[in-house]
Amino acid sequence: MSIPGTAEGFNDKGSVTPENLIAGEYPRVSRIFTVTGGAILPIGSVLGRIDADGRYLLSAADAVDGSQVPDIILGETVDTTNGDKQAVGYFTGEFNELALNVGAGHTLESIRSVFRTRGLFLRQNQPV
Repeated sequence: MSIPGTAEGFNDKGSVTPENLIAGEYPRVSRIFTVTGGAILPIGSVLGRIDADGRYLLSAADAVDGSQVPDIILGETVDTTNGDKQAVGYFTGEFNELALNVGAGHTLESIRSVFRTRGLFLRQNQPV
């Protein structure tokens, strides 16, 4: 027996929870790069680039290897607990500041002006 108004053969495939990271239409540029750091980093993590080898890790304000400068936003969750991983990150775009994961010593205000020079813009989306 079918329910009126339901397409024949329809199956419930579950649900999707949006990540709410994207906040606007400013052109997004993404690239694949190497993530290090021995941690599980969620989508939206603010990463800095290590000057010596070009790998990225969660940007901490007191770092002295170059990664103290917020550079990109991680576009997917990545687990580096067992070694470096390749991941996708955003180098430009408009993002929801409420969805960002910032490292020790950083605040939204401390990363905002650096991000603007890189073509990364922050604003607040409504929570989902």
